[in-house]
This record gives sequence, structure tokens and C-alpha cells, in this order.
Amino acid sequence: MKKVGIVGANGYTGSELIRLLIFHPNVHLSFLYSRSNSGTKISDLYPDLTTVCEMVLTDKSEDVDILFLCLPHKESNNWLTHNAVKEETLVIDLGNDFRLDGKLENRNFIYGLPEINKKQLLGAKSIANPGCFATAIQLALLPLAEKGLLNDVYTTGITGSTGAGQSLQPTTHFTWRNDNISAYKTLTHQHVDEILQQLVSFNTSDISLNFVPWRGDFTRGIFTSSMMKTEVELSDIEQLFEDFYADEPFVKVSKKAIDLKQVVNTNRCVIQIEKKGNVTVIHSAIDNLLKGASGQAVQNMNIAMGWEENVGLNLKPIAF
Repeated sequence: MKKVGIVGANGYTGSELIRLLIFHPNVHLSFLYSRSNSGTKISDLYPDLTTVCEMVLTDKSEDVDILFLCLPHKESNNWLTHNAVKEETLVIDLGNDFRLDGKLENRNFIYGLPEINKKQLLGAKSIANPGCFATAIQLALLPLAEKGLLNDVYTTGITGSTGAGQSLQPTTHFTWRNDNISAYKTLTHQHVDEILQQLVSFNTSDISLNFVPWRGDFTRGIFTSSMMKTEVELSDIEQLFEDFYADEPFVKVSKKAIDLKQVVNTNRCVIQIEKKGNVTVIHSAIDNLLKGASGQAVQNMNIAMGWEENVGLNLKPIAF
């Protein structure tokens, strides 16, 4: 059993990690770190963890084999700088501190999208977990990028309120969010650079990504639609995707219409492709807290430790 610590365990991604790891057969939760809620039982913050995990949050870290950082963006670098972590400890950062510049002193962070970096992740000691929108959009575009078929891409995507984090904001308040949608960070979302960095490494030509994200009136999940022009036939595109993801346990290419409830509460991504004339649309759906965050972090842990990739992640979607 490997000892695990979670820094920022009081947030949404931290609590999701607890839900996954408490039943993982290969790990033991050693400490749950939170400065703001130190001394509080995690089940008092998240009643769904009652009888499942009754650990008390602490502001003291311990030596562990695996460390998850579930901190607000730009705080992971600071935490690692001011807290001693053994070189042999596997560090998985769920923030965006190391996705573009993956270096910190003697640590070189591997970008943790398993579908393209599985070999690099095996045995890794530092992993930068991808962003939620970045995961959904990349999985929708990577097979085309590999063949040099991307140029101008136009993407829309809608996300649930948990994507904004636990802290209450005007746009996450129930009275504002309910029965309401809105666009935000139009063409300026922070995940665009992260997405392009990976796509350009595959694609043989320049790519422009024009992304309009939307806030949805639901709690969890991401649904994206990416549109581009190509003369390749639909059947050939579908085959391209099926071949690319043939050995990936969490990505499914569907010829039927997809919906969000197929992936909520799972580490899966479902993809559907539609085409009319020379315009192709790639739809993708994920759970932003699982495949877009904590589930993918566990998937990365499994790969890095040499365990079966789907250990602790055999989750059924919500049906109703």
C-alpha cells in the first residue's frame, strides 16, 4: 500500500480524489491538507463522505509516496517551494502551474494526458494534470492533428458550475446560475495555449483555435463541439478516431448522438463525429471533475506506478 497525501483536500477536486482513493486497493490516505479548514472532519464539509472517510483536515504535511496538489491556480509552485517533498515522491498537480512550463528546480513535469503521453508517464515523478476543457477539446482533435488535418478550428463548450471551484462567486450562486447560461472568456480562455501546445506538436501545419466557453445551469460535466473544414469522408474520419483510441480504456467513439449523462460520474470521454459537405463537427463529453480533473489524476497515478490503468476508476454513469 502506497501512502497518499492530498493538498487542498477541502475543494471539489480534492474531495473527488478522496471519493476515488478511499476505495483504491493500492493506496492508503495518509493526510488531508487544508489551511483554511484545519481541525475539521472532511465529512463535516462533505456529508456524502460520512462513514466513508472521517479523517480530520490538517495544516501539516507528511512524507508520502504520492502527493496530489489540488490548489487554486498559481499556488502549487508556491507550495512546493515552501514545503519539503522527497525527490522519490510522485507529485501530481491538478492546477495549471506546470502545464506550459513544466520545470521546478529538480522536477520536470510530464503533461498528463494519457492518450498521448502514456510512455512518458510510466515511472514519472512529476505530472501536470491537464485542464478540463483542454482534455475534452484535445481528445476531440488529436486524431486529426496527428494526420495534419487541422487548420482553423471553431469550438464551443459548456461546463457545469463545479468547474468554477468551491468558492462562491456571483456566477455560481444558485439564483444566478439556475435557468441561465452565459458565455465567458470568449477567445481568451486559459486552456487555449495548453491545447495548442499539444496539438502543434502533432500537426504539420499552423492551427488556430477559436474557443467560446459557456457556463451551464448544471453542476458537473463538459460538452464541446469543434468545427473545421475537411474534404475527408465521414467514414474515414470515424475510422481514424477508432484506430487512434483503439487501446484507450476511457475513450469511446460513438456513431449515435451523445449526451452528458453518458459520462457524468465516470472517467470516460465519448466522442461523436458529424459531417455535411466539407464541414466536420466533433462532439466530445466528459465529467469535468473526473476525466477533467481527479479521475484523470488517478489514471495518471496508476500509469506512473505501473498499475492497471483503470484501477479504482470503473465507475458507472448517472442514468437519471
